[in-house]
Amino acid sequence: MKEKILDYLNKENDYLSGDQISKHLGISRQGLWKHIQDLKDSGYEIVAVPHLGYRLQSCPDRLFPCEVARNLNTKFIAKKIHYFDYLASTMNLAMQLGMQGEPNGALVLAESQTKGRGRLGRSWFSPKYKGIYLSLILRPKILPAVSPVLTLMSAVSICEALKKTVELEAQIKWPNDVFIHHKKIAGILTEMNSEVDKVNFVVIGIGLNVNNDKKSLIAQATSLKEQSAQTVSRILLLQELLRRLEANYFILEDKGAAPIIDKWRAFSLTLGKRVKVYCQNKHIEGCAVDIDQDGGLLIRKDSGLIQKVSSGDVMHCR
Repeated sequence: MKEKILDYLNKENDYLSGDQISKHLGISRQGLWKHIQDLKDSGYEIVAVPHLGYRLQSCPDRLFPCEVARNLNTKFIAKKIHYFDYLASTMNLAMQLGMQGEPNGALVLAESQTKGRGRLGRSWFSPKYKGIYLSLILRPKILPAVSPVLTLMSAVSICEALKKTVELEAQIKWPNDVFIHHKKIAGILTEMNSEVDKVNFVVIGIGLNVNNDKKSLIAQATSLKEQSAQTVSRILLLQELLRRLEANYFILEDKGAAPIIDKWRAFSLTLGKRVKVYCQNKHIEGCAVDIDQDGGLLIRKDSGLIQKVSSGDVMHCR
């Protein structure tokens, strides 16, 4: 009922009387008052004026499912949203839900994480109400060998969403980090449940620094607030990110990996750079010349030999 009240108030820029709202929604005046109080407690600024009624003045910067869904207009992504004020890890819960048969496009959102996870066992600092911490369940009809492209697709989607919403140019450090001005703004973790020739489901985890203050960030990281010198609407950014994820997912389904790879190249921070890639207790050094159709990084070693790296930790050499 609270969502219906918000939808009704959102449609009008003027005051709505309690009687008008009650009749429209089929609830009592007392019931309406209780719901209004609950909304106020959740951070919604609702002005009540005698003889005029109620007016929605402002919405809190919270990733409430009703706010995420409003005007989202996706076909399958985020049609089901699991929202938490805090959670140990969105990835852990999403993997559990995937095993339980949660539908394609189901989303797990948390305002904060106590044990947020990144690649290679690293943690992701997730302060409350500052960033976007999500895990998305996808059930793509692809072979397991192609699944790394989903990580590239997600990185591209982040870059596109940042350009659209905050007009900031982001770049991708292979394979899963998004940077602005050579500082990390977002990370991606992809985990898969599969069989030999079939992907059962994939969970894409994204951590994005939005309104983090400089003092809370490590030296190699940044936030959108720091880069834009203003507070950014997490709701609008999240909505655009979800739209971009869906659009690129459809491209991947309809046209294969090639268009996603081309987009990734355009955003790449790594290609053309001399790099060291650390993997399996050794490192490979050379010039990053391209990525292949599976998302592997192609490195030209000093000997001239081209070597493919499918996973690892990349360091850009100065």
